[in-house]
Amino acid sequence: MPRNVLFAIIGALVVATGVLGYHLYQERKQPDGVQISIGSRGISVEEKK
Repeated sequence: MPRNVLFAIIGALVVATGVLGYHLYQERKQPDGVQISIGSRGISVEEKK
């Protein structure tokens, strides 16, 4: 296998790993602002920082 193809494959894997990691980080990150919850104990309002 030519060396350029090997470098391209490794580069693509690195980029894909970075994109996946960033996507997971954004998905798990709690947004700033106000969270309003309605449950069995009534309405709850919390400020998120």
